Parts: sequence; structure tokens; C-alpha cells
Amino acid sequence: MNEWDSDSAGITAHTSGSTGVPKNILLSRDDMLMSARATCRYFGIDAGSILGLPLSASYIAGKMMAVRSLVSGASLYIETPSNRPLESYTGLPVSLLSVVPSQLRYLLDSGRLSLVQRLLIGGSPLPETLESALLAAGYHSAYVSYGMTETCSHVALRWIGSDVYEALPGTEFALDDRGCLIIVTDGASYSPIITNDIAELIDPIHFRWLGRFDNVVISGGLKLMPEVIEKKVAPALEGRSFVIFGRPSDKWGAELVMLVEADAAIGGLYEKLREMLPSAEVPKEILYTPRLKRVNGKIIRPRT
Repeated sequence: MNEWDSDSAGITAHTSGSTGVPKNILLSRDDMLMSARATCRYFGIDAGSILGLPLSASYIAGKMMAVRSLVSGASLYIETPSNRPLESYTGLPVSLLSVVPSQLRYLLDSGRLSLVQRLLIGGSPLPETLESALLAAGYHSAYVSYGMTETCSHVALRWIGSDVYEALPGTEFALDDRGCLIIVTDGASYSPIITNDIAELIDPIHFRWLGRFDNVVISGGLKLMPEVIEKKVAPALEGRSFVIFGRPSDKWGAELVMLVEADAAIGGLYEKLREMLPSAEVPKEILYTPRLKRVNGKIIRPRT
């Protein structure tokens, strides 16, 4: 708030470094206000609402919850970031709580989810196991965000249980010749942004996210998308963290490898993968590591 009220040219936000080198970005106050108003309009946030902030205000998700409170007049409940959000909260139900996936398990197991009218989930991909757990618990008012620091947090959202993202008011999408999303937001200083996110465009305001262009593996002339394959095989990993990536191959040019977070090999896993996947998508090798590399909770995909 001191920075917001200062005479600085803009607001400094930090990128996580999960898709490149971490850096600081100077954001326009006008862009942040525009984004905040669009989110408040989408969720019906007003002066009678309560916003929950269990995230660091160093990053864009935390900053934008504060700005949404400013533009709407909503109350803002702030707590020290931890994986136990709302642990001491005793107030009225929170209208919108912004969380990262690692905070969801506590909300589910503790019963604190009953204090939350709507969840806004971002920061890293939502594991299928957690999404299924939310649905199994009968909680459907959760939204997964799509956006980046440069766009002042999300420009699109999807309901859990659906794979279709919907643009926030004022934003539309197109595809470039690689099949990657172009973000066009009316009046925003950053617009347009050409991303490296491969998508299936349904119409100008709806799309399915397929994966990162820089993660595509060309193997034997076939274009393989690790993120799509990961979604298919996630049930076989039974909640374990894992990642699929490409490595050079004399025979195929490149080949798929799976790296699983586990202390020992999982018996029968390769056989399960062969049953679930076309032969071209089956990893050529399964490797194991006690701990996958992460930055701010996001798994870093190895590159060889």
C-alpha cells in the first residue's frame, strides 16, 4: 500500500522464474486497476464482500487481491502466508480466497473450506487429484486462473471439472501460426501479448490450454506434448508428483522420459503407461528422484 500510494512510475512485481530467469517487472497502475475491476465484475465483488489473502504481496497474485479490495471497497483479510490458510479465521464467509494448490489440502482436510464462498486457484498447475478431491467434497465454486505477471494476474478462468477457460471482461484471444495464444485486452498497455502457450481456440473468449510450445518434443517426426500426456497418465501415479520431458535420441531425434518423485521404483508403472497411451507417447524410460526441483512450488521441467 505504501508503494501504491507513492510517486513511483509503477508497481514492481516479481516473476517466479518457472519459465525463465526470475525478474522484476514494472506494472502500470492503470493496468492493475483495469484487471481488478474485471475480476470484481466477474465474481460480483463489492463493498459488502470479504477478500482473503494468504499469499505473499511480493508476487502479482497477492498484489492484485489488495487492489481488488481498493477498487471494490471490499474488506481484505490478510494473514502470514502458509500452507494452513484461514487457520485462525473466525469471521463471516470469505467471498473470494486466492490460493496456490499446496494450500488446498489443508482447506479440504480441516473443514475450513466451508468458510470460503469461492476459491481462486493459481500459481502452479492444479493436480488432478486435488481437483477430484474438491469435486468429491461437493465443492464446485473453485476457479483455476490463466495469466501471468505481465497481464496483472489472470485474464481467463476455468471452473474446476471443466477444461475450458473463459476470458475476463475486456479480453479476447487469437492464435499465431504456431498455435499459441495471443492475448488482446482492450485498453491495456501490454496488449497484445504473444505467448508460448499452445491452445485450442473455441471462440474469441474460450480456449483449452494444451501445453507450452517450448516443451513440445518432436520424436520420430511426431509432435508430442508432455503436458497433455501428463494429464492422461496422472491417475496411474496416484497423487505422486512427476514430470515428462524430452531428451536427445540417436534413433528418434528426441524421446520422452518420465521423472517421478519417489524414493524407489514403482512396480508395474511402465505396464500401466503402455495400457493408457498410444505407443508413441509412452516414455522410453522412467527415472526416479527423492525430490523434484521446484521454484515457488512449481515443478521445473528438466531440459537436456
